Amino acid sequence: MEIQFLGAAQEVTGSRHFIHHGDTRFLVDCGLFQGGREADAKNHQPLLPDAARIDFVLLTHAHLDHSGWLPKLAASGFRGPIYATPATADLLEVMLADSAHVMERESENRRHARRRPVPPLYTLREVGLALNLLRRVDYDVEFSPASNLRARFRDAGHILGAAFIEVQLQSETGTAHLLLSGDIGQPGHPVVKNPAMPRHADLVVVESTYGNRLHKSMDETVTELIQAVSDTIVKRRGNVIVPAFAVGRTQDLLVLLIELQRAARLPSFDIFVDSPMATAATQVTMKHLELLDQQALDALRWMRGHAGHSNIRFVEDIEESRALYRHPSGALIISASGMCDAGRIKHHLARNLPRPECSVIFTGFQAGGTLGRRIIDGATTVRIYGEDVPVQAKIHTIGGLSAHADRDALLDWLSHLDTAPRQLFVVHGEADTAQQFAQSVRDRFRWPVTVPEPGSLHRVGNA
Repeated sequence: MEIQFLGAAQEVTGSRHFIHHGDTRFLVDCGLFQGGREADAKNHQPLLPDAARIDFVLLTHAHLDHSGWLPKLAASGFRGPIYATPATADLLEVMLADSAHVMERESENRRHARRRPVPPLYTLREVGLALNLLRRVDYDVEFSPASNLRARFRDAGHILGAAFIEVQLQSETGTAHLLLSGDIGQPGHPVVKNPAMPRHADLVVVESTYGNRLHKSMDETVTELIQAVSDTIVKRRGNVIVPAFAVGRTQDLLVLLIELQRAARLPSFDIFVDSPMATAATQVTMKHLELLDQQALDALRWMRGHAGHSNIRFVEDIEESRALYRHPSGALIISASGMCDAGRIKHHLARNLPRPECSVIFTGFQAGGTLGRRIIDGATTVRIYGEDVPVQAKIHTIGGLSAHADRDALLDWLSHLDTAPRQLFVVHGEADTAQQFAQSVRDRFRWPVTVPEPGSLHRVGNA
């Protein structure tokens, strides 16, 4: 078997693993690179010389850094099936269409600003091509996308529908077991269940987004959230702006805020979800109640019984969104994108960053080169839509809400393997982070570990 790391190698975005086993060629994930001009340039490059020769795609989950290049793949001639869990397939219908709209808007904004135009990477037509290729497979159901392998999706506990993948590669010399983590969730979070545990693997590809650090406990995280929101809304009479991933983080935050107001740990205040995609993703979440944990189900049950007390409003109309720009104080506004590089969040930041009474709360990873990363790295001025915007609002980073497992949770997840793998590859982490996590694996397990170079090709095992 050969595996080539076409993305998410010594970086967090662009997950694309190309596997060649016998006569079978397939991809695990096909994501967008995110984070500035370099990412745009990489997204416009061909994935492989001949996309039509790829037999199928196994998709771990719907986040765009894992799924967002699928329409471009379809436009490049790929016509094989794309296997995903039902919830992931439902989310893709929302997320890929939104991605195409965002690309078109950003291209138009550049044209109006008389900057060098960048054509959209793909259109709604190509999104339709990709969606028509989806094949839905439930968790824990074994299926055979090719005659020489079998696969199974298992609950990764990351976002709704997210999976890690177990693949059995069959050859004349026997069977090799390949484990691909996708993104593993942090146990104990609201909305989705805790990750399932792997069973056996000869070869492992594991993420390392937070592989060199530990998250705060959920109790500490909630206390920090309460303080940041209370200080801003009650004491300083400002707004709280939360850049949040429309899928996963938005729903986590809503469940936590419902619980905190229900327990009188936070006062009543207006909560706006200003993201059509987040609204649609929440609707998808409600279609898959069987995937939710008890904490989320309890919050939903309370909301249904206290409908008149809900101060959560979902904003879809663009005029209503613009009206929020003039909201003087006392609101918490959740908006996408989570890394602040596109969408309505940029408008909210432009209007609230210069206000010292306001706060911005970051709850997720900010890739290098993104607007969000520049803000949390301490920029005093950022450029938004061609204008210099001073950063005078208070900036909070609450890492305990991350949907990614931290170092110890990843190590615990790996510890459930019943035997030592022959080889482990560390991906989906910035270079230093991936190297540090690789060393943690060596120190704890004494396993052979590689941090692959971008684009590198590795022949592994006898499979």
